[in-house]
Amino acid sequence: MNVVEQIAFAVKISNDQVKNTLALLKDSATVPFIARYRKEATQGLDEIQIGKVWDEYERFLVIEKRKQSIIKGIDDQGSLTDELKDRIMATFELNVLEDIYLPYKKKRKTKASIARENGLEGLAKIMMSQDGGDLQLTAKKYITSTVSDIESALEGARFIIAEWISENRRVRNNLRKHFRRNALITTTVKKGEAEKGEKFKDYFNYSEPINKCRSHRILAMRRGEQLGILNMSVVPEESESIAIIQQVILKGESTSAPQINLAITDSYKRLIKPSLENELKKESKEKADTEAIDVFVKNLRQLLLAPPLGQKRILALDPGFRSGCKLVCLNQ
Repeated sequence: MNVVEQIAFAVKISNDQVKNTLALLKDSATVPFIARYRKEATQGLDEIQIGKVWDEYERFLVIEKRKQSIIKGIDDQGSLTDELKDRIMATFELNVLEDIYLPYKKKRKTKASIARENGLEGLAKIMMSQDGGDLQLTAKKYITSTVSDIESALEGARFIIAEWISENRRVRNNLRKHFRRNALITTTVKKGEAEKGEKFKDYFNYSEPINKCRSHRILAMRRGEQLGILNMSVVPEESESIAIIQQVILKGESTSAPQINLAITDSYKRLIKPSLENELKKESKEKADTEAIDVFVKNLRQLLLAPPLGQKRILALDPGFRSGCKLVCLNQ
């Protein structure tokens, strides 16, 4: 899918409308000018649709730039394959793009990296194979000067497995869909902030499905959080999220299953949930901002289309950045 097809799909207009509109915008024509004087080229697009075409085009450029950066980063590591490059180039969602890049990102020192330094990646691979066998006996072979006992070996292997799970694209995609469908936005007042945050009292103990929450409520809760008055979380039921990971990772009953279940819980709580929660908070904020702007536009339109004021002095302005502004003044 190329840029024109991507924009046409997002805005729900034809490819020709996108091509002609982009050509005019790139030629520095303003949105009001195109909407008013180039209807034959755009096939009647209004200002809102033309604005969306440009917004989608800018979003496309950001994603394309990120793709090139990711491809270069992976190529510099010597890990780029034709299949991986094709998968990156075929992706048009920034979150999915970052999921693909996640296993190749340079990482700071983590619990998993320390476990690898201690030689426990082999044990983690054996556990993830879920082939059975005496796990205690296997773990005993990994005891060294830096790994003091069997439990330390198993814990280190779990940290590595937790990282693998958090980087699994299928896990992240399934959980992302689950978060979007089933997350609850929940707010509580911070200790000692009730009096100061009186205007946010409706949200001192509030919970609602994120996909049903109106934009003005989301923006109000975000303001309360930013002012340090509210605690806010946007997450689904934990047990349901963990069950989704188990469906992807577990192969059935095995001696490794209890250890892998511990790694799944750790991965979700420590690595996946914070990441997807921040992602969903950002998405909901952007959507709420867009809806708020749409409401403002509709209200302003109604105001501008209100009946005449009668015998009033009026100054009208027609903004034009290229050819200058036109002014009309009525003295009666």
